[in-house]
Parts: sequence; C-alpha cells; structure tokens
Amino acid sequence: MIQVKGYAAQSATSVLAPFSFERRQLGPKDILIDIAYCGICHSDIHQVKNEWGGSRYPMVPGHEIVGRVSKVGNQVNHFRVGDPAGVGCFVDSCRSCPSCKENEEQYCEGHLVSTYNNIEKDGKTPTFGGYSSKIVVDEDYALRIASELPLERIAPLLCAGVTTYSPLKQWNVERGTRVGILGLGGLGHMGVKLAVAMGAEVSVLSHSPHKEADARKLGAHHFISTQQSNLGEVFANHFDLILDTVSAPHDLNMYLSTVKKDGTMVLLGVPPESTKIAAFPLILKRRRLAGSLIGGIKETQEMLDFCAENSIGADVEVISALEINTAYERTLKGDVKYRFAIDCKTF
Repeated sequence: MIQVKGYAAQSATSVLAPFSFERRQLGPKDILIDIAYCGICHSDIHQVKNEWGGSRYPMVPGHEIVGRVSKVGNQVNHFRVGDPAGVGCFVDSCRSCPSCKENEEQYCEGHLVSTYNNIEKDGKTPTFGGYSSKIVVDEDYALRIASELPLERIAPLLCAGVTTYSPLKQWNVERGTRVGILGLGGLGHMGVKLAVAMGAEVSVLSHSPHKEADARKLGAHHFISTQQSNLGEVFANHFDLILDTVSAPHDLNMYLSTVKKDGTMVLLGVPPESTKIAAFPLILKRRRLAGSLIGGIKETQEMLDFCAENSIGADVEVISALEINTAYERTLKGDVKYRFAIDCKTF
C-alpha cells in the first residue's frame, strides 16, 4: 500500500486535522499522482458538515486536484511519469449504463464513485480526496493538462470550471447570446470568463454592488444589482440563459421573469432549503428551469483544452494545510477571490 498524508474531518462537528492513510497499489491501468494543489469547493464544506446527509467519516475532502504523475501501471497508454494530470469529482463509474456510454458519467445510473465520501466498486474501500499528498486513479478517469498556466489556477477548473462550462455548451452559447451569471463567487467568476470567451454578452447579477469592478475586470459587459426592487420589470424577457450559482436562499421566480421566451435558467448552486416555484413565470413565456451537474470525462477534457486555448484559469489564493479551517470560515463569509487552492506539499 502507498502511505499518504492528508487532512480529514472525524465528524460533522470537528475541524479538519492531519490524517495518515493508505492508497492502493497501482493496477495495470492506474497512475499515481503527486498532488500539487487541491481547490476548496463549497460542496466540501457541505459534506464535511453533513449538510446534505450521508457523510462518511473520517472524510478527506477535495475534488479539484492537480499534480504530476510519479508512477504508471504497465498498461497505461495516455500518461507518462512527469506529466501534469488532474482528477475531478469522480474516480470511477459503472461504465455500462446509458449515461456512461454517452460520456456523461456524472449521471451514472449504476455506481458513480465520487472522489471522496464514497465507496469503491469493491463495496468496502472508502474514497479519500485531494486534501492529501498523493492519489491513485485509473487513467480513464484522469485529465490531461496542456495549459501553461500555473497548476494552482487550473485546479478549480476540475469542478467550478466544468460546472459552468457544461450548461454553457448544453444550451449552445455563442456570439451574441445574452447570458446572466447570478452570483459572483467560485462558480460565478468561472462562468463569466467562459461565457465571455464563447462570445456571449455577459451580465453579472449580484446583491453586492461593490463587486461591480471585479465583474468588469473578469470580462462582464454589464453589472446588475439585484437589490433593485423592480429588477424583474426592468430586465423582463432579457436573457437567453441564466446560470444561477447562488447557494443561499433566493427568489427564483423574480429571476425567471428576466428570461426570454424559450430561454433557460440553470440551477448550479444548492441552497439549504427548497424554493417555491410559481407556474406562471414558466408558462407565460415557455421558459425552462433546469439543473446541471459537473461534466463527464470527455467534456471535462474539452473544457480544460478550451481553457488552455484561451488562457483561462481560476483566480485563486494559495494556502497551506494549516490554513484549511480558516479558509472554510472565510469561504462561508464570501471572503475569497475566488477559490482557495491548498498547497499539498504542506501536508
């Protein structure tokens, strides 16, 4: 077995602390990645605190993983020792259901093996994530990295990047498409960069007026304060597509009224409580309210290649392992621009 150092939560109420564990020995198709950086996603916090239910402890979070390959199995074809590589939100799937066969493993109808807080397909081995020094993964579930950007700026692309890229592609965003990005955080800032690169006319909708300068710096063409009481009237039937990245409670009906006929509002954030949806905002303009979950391996690779071609990386603040718990507190306060990346050499 391979000895690994990391940080883990022992319960829903404990802080994360040093934790040593073992990774499996490499199989024929496995690669060993020495992790350089791992991003902190808001979903890490939800799961550490068991806010979604089903959390397993001890838990080593982290699914925005980048590093370099240090060893390969004898049947590995796509990676060599020294190559940069990434791991996203899952490390295996059933490989045989319709979704897997359509390269949309994130919707696997069999057994999707999450990078952490899950059980391997053997039914007994827990998965531990990227808040650690090394990870072993089947090469078919690893991502190739071609960008010249620093690895710490690439790490958040493995979740925040593909989470926003996938709906932009699914709803055919192109030059001239009016896209609204609701919320300017880890997801929102990637949504702005990607939509702008696709040629869209991008507006940031935020309850924080002080974020206007940042929104424009990221490339947004317009900034709309959601504090205005008549927002639904002023921007009625305006957007072709809205990406809703907000994880706090908010009125979806008001934002639906800003979507055009046959337009779509896509939920990416996960508020703690359900929101009531009125029928009329949907019916009167044949609007759609949809959801979207990360992306499959093929689409995630496509996203990484798109970002490399357009020099797109996340805006990050690099921290040491000792700062993880403080980073969680700051994330909950929105005190980060726009993703924390853990320097995994500090474990």
